[in-house]
Amino acid sequence: MRPGRREALVLGGVALGAAAAGGIFGVLALQSRSGAPDLLTAEFADLEGRTRRVAEWQGNALLCNFWATWCAPCREELPLFDDALRSYSARGLRIVAIAVDNAANVQEFLLKVPLTYPILLGGMDAIDLMRRLGNPGGGLPFSVLLNRHGGLQARKLGAYSPEELRKELEALLR
Repeated sequence: MRPGRREALVLGGVALGAAAAGGIFGVLALQSRSGAPDLLTAEFADLEGRTRRVAEWQGNALLCNFWATWCAPCREELPLFDDALRSYSARGLRIVAIAVDNAANVQEFLLKVPLTYPILLGGMDAIDLMRRLGNPGGGLPFSVLLNRHGGLQARKLGAYSPEELRKELEALLR
């Protein structure tokens, strides 16, 4: 093999290795800035007053929804998530809703609209967390989808339509 060809092959191999390493480290860096680690380590009280960590549901595909009782699109969207959980729980979907509200309002709402997934109470900490997750204005409803490895798959500001949610969940559960 000619020396010039050997150098070209070596340089090509080094470039290919650098590109692969850059791709891997780039994805890891983006995930670290996604807010997903902050979400997984977040602690909120449930409706019984117990402290819960979102990481309890890690290892499953997770839809985490931020909502409030005073938010009309939120109230309309929550039963859609209950339907999705019935359809996709066997495939590993878990749903956790974090209320930017107080316990009394949430409990009153749940008397009218019972839900089967965990509801956590977020308060102002939830707004800070939403901002770290890519919702700088803290708007509601806001949903985050994490894959089984805890990586950010998708985020959405605003209510899901049934078809949009189905497509997102199908992609998440592949």
